[in-house]
Amino acid sequence: QSMSRKGNCLDNACAENFFSLLKTELLYLQEFHSVEHFIEELHEYIEWYNNKRIKLKLNGLSPVEFRHKAA
Repeated sequence: QSMSRKGNCLDNACAENFFSLLKTELLYLQEFHSVEHFIEELHEYIEWYNNKRIKLKLNGLSPVEFRHKAA
């Protein structure tokens, strides 16, 4: 499903980037034995992505740390 307004592809860039990373860093790297297993791994990935994943564009901070520092 598109996350953008009609005729504005740039609105969708953040969502497209996240889902691309999700697929390459989680989905393609392992096999899931059940839907519950996938949901558990997905929750762990999102926790890691927001709180532990260091981004150079955010001065070496995780997204949550960057937001706390900026506030």
